[in-house]
Amino acid sequence: MDRTQGQPEPVEQPATAPVPPATAAAAPAPAAPASAPGGPGVARVVTLTAGDFTLTVNPVDGSEIEPRRPGTGGSAPAKRDAAGRAAREAAARPPVLPGPAAPTPPLLARDEERGRLVRLLGRGRSVRLTGPAGSGRSSLLDAVAAECTHLAPDGVVRLSGYGHQQPGELLYALYDAVYEAPLERPERTQLLARVRDIGAIVLLDDLEMGGAVLDELLRATPECAYLLAATPDVRAPSDDSHLEEIFLGGLGRADCVELLEAGVGRALTEEETAWAGDLRFASEGLPLRFVQAAALLRQRDERNLSSAEDEHDEPGVFDERPRDAEFVALPTLAEGAAPAELLASRVSESARAALRIASALGGELPHHAHLPALVGDTHADAAVAELLGCGLLTPVGTRYRLAAGVLRQLEEAGYGDTAAEEARTAARHYAWWTGHASVTPERVAAEADAVLAALAGADVVAAVLLARTAAPAFAASRHWEAWERVLRSGAEAARKAGEVAEQAYFHHELGVLALCEGRLDRARAELEASIGLKGALADKRGTVAGRRALALVADREKAGVEVSPPLRLEPPAPAPAGGAAEAVTTVLPAAAPAAPVTAVTAVVPVTPVAPVTPVVPVIGRSDSPTSLTEVFEEAFPLTPKSAPPAAPATVGAAAPARRTRPGRKPVLLAAAGALTVVVLGTVMALAMSGSDDPQTPAGGDGPAVSSTPTAGASAPGVPGTSGNDSAADPGTPAPEASDPGSPQSTLTPDPNQPPRPPSRKPVTPPPSQKPSSNGPTSPSPDPSTTPPTAPPTPTPTPTPIATTTPASPTATL
Repeated sequence: MDRTQGQPEPVEQPATAPVPPATAAAAPAPAAPASAPGGPGVARVVTLTAGDFTLTVNPVDGSEIEPRRPGTGGSAPAKRDAAGRAAREAAARPPVLPGPAAPTPPLLARDEERGRLVRLLGRGRSVRLTGPAGSGRSSLLDAVAAECTHLAPDGVVRLSGYGHQQPGELLYALYDAVYEAPLERPERTQLLARVRDIGAIVLLDDLEMGGAVLDELLRATPECAYLLAATPDVRAPSDDSHLEEIFLGGLGRADCVELLEAGVGRALTEEETAWAGDLRFASEGLPLRFVQAAALLRQRDERNLSSAEDEHDEPGVFDERPRDAEFVALPTLAEGAAPAELLASRVSESARAALRIASALGGELPHHAHLPALVGDTHADAAVAELLGCGLLTPVGTRYRLAAGVLRQLEEAGYGDTAAEEARTAARHYAWWTGHASVTPERVAAEADAVLAALAGADVVAAVLLARTAAPAFAASRHWEAWERVLRSGAEAARKAGEVAEQAYFHHELGVLALCEGRLDRARAELEASIGLKGALADKRGTVAGRRALALVADREKAGVEVSPPLRLEPPAPAPAGGAAEAVTTVLPAAAPAAPVTAVTAVVPVTPVAPVTPVVPVIGRSDSPTSLTEVFEEAFPLTPKSAPPAAPATVGAAAPARRTRPGRKPVLLAAAGALTVVVLGTVMALAMSGSDDPQTPAGGDGPAVSSTPTAGASAPGVPGTSGNDSAADPGTPAPEASDPGSPQSTLTPDPNQPPRPPSRKPVTPPPSQKPSSNGPTSPSPDPSTTPPTAPPTPTPTPTPIATTTPASPTATL
């Protein structure tokens, strides 16, 4: 009779009403769920403590996070006692499978390795057990665990390292196995402080990490002794880990024959013994190959109908057995080395359907309670025991997956052709199952690998639906690595499907997760993206929840910023011994608004023999400038000055610092500007006085001012004189030698006046011209009226600056 006959249709049950696990999963998945996972009365809200926060997992509007109230949580929970550890260990074992029990292969030729492992673990030493896939590492770990139960105060903890590349989730799994903390996930600091006190023997199977990552796991739990089972291709531990290495090899010829006879249940014939010897040579004596070979021999015996009680029976008329039995020969050596295709062809149809599902999920086989709904056969749950007896499955923690090499062999046989359809079916089934109110978060966490595999192979619509229902369950079960992977896959699927509301939900959850883990930059980015999407949808309630979480991010950022020490302006340290250059930074305070604070960095040679003396400006003269001409000359030199005489070391060392004074250059520029204004004013006054002279005609033909002023130039327009000579003014006395504008001043300098630098252009006396009777434009000069010109003065070397002092009272610029 059908086992589901007479049972009511699956309906939504409240969370407080327990439902047998097989009831919800064994029933076929309906075409559409009776109610949406987020419908009223179905939402599963869980509140737990995550570090300094209180996290409320709300599947409808998104998780809410707030600071933990003072006085709640924070204390270390109690450890499990012996009874609690035994109950948890029984729950961690693989479930009992329906149908006939599969034969358990014996553990052969491993007594020496088992005794050595027990001795090392009893001394507190950690061991790395290395062996190829199929060498019996898991069976050896089971035997060691049975003998090490009372060696450690916290007992024996079985963990699975499959799929873990970082030690974080392994430490949380160890914490959950030892401590009673159902609704708490401590932060990393609290986690490290609590696992440091754990003293247990940890059996870690299917290890996938090594090097510095493995060292981090060992340093975090110094009171634990580890038995790490890994394959040779896993990265080796570092030299500082001090792990004992034990290599697990294959079996001998006699052990292989004994294992094969135990699996078949009878003695082998000579032909089968020879075949077993060849198989041992080809497979290097791996026990998994002989478990599969025993299944091949059992299937051969069933097909040959060679049982002892049927050998001498004559078939009757109505006997369904054919009169001539079909003879099946021994498998070839190639079939014995890769037997997955041959074994799968001889199992039941439900078992082959289960293999197709496992191939579509990357080797992960769903729990046997899901197989009736996935396959469509009410007896499909018995296929797990059938496949396990054939050696096609291997236990991994509390679940099963395809054995090593089986997935590749099945894909080559065509079992992966319907992978997309099988993955979509599994995704829709898990979307209904994970959102059911009767399914606890712990059960969803146990199916994490199969759920993630279905999520990766499903289409975008099924992926969004599965991620939306599975994410809250993973969050409530504190399996946050799976929670993050589901959220990221769901966000990508929602983006491809155009589901803006679901995309905003996934970004909000990612922000809350990052905030709980202390990744503030990631939390801010995800929350801002979620707030923007919810604002576009006019989701006020979701926007408020996102802004609350974003405010917590801002508070955490402010609390995490360290206050920088105040700036202290201290005098430079004394010069060290040696003449090395030292960079000195001088900070000058602002004396006036026009002079801003300037930081000048200069490389000053350090003189070890001379003490630090105040900086004295050295301009190349002993006295300070007394006139604007000297200031202007020093500010704008035309040629480099000659080197000053030798000075003391202190003055020479301080001289370069004079050029870096920030206030010197503006003063010189101001003085130069004032000098220019004074000179221009004087020139303009002299020009105006010359134009008002009554002796000068108002409308002369020639220009009033010569374009090239010379030492003997005069105003034209006077009869009887040359065009370049001016008439004598009776009211104006002759210039004296002391006058700086007179020609004699160039010959006899006045000691009371500062020396006037010569002009840039050398002065050349004009050629002799004949006098003209027609006025100043006559080209012929008169030798009798032209005053004798002074001999040409040798032009000295140009000095830094040439002034514009006029040569005569009537000359202008």
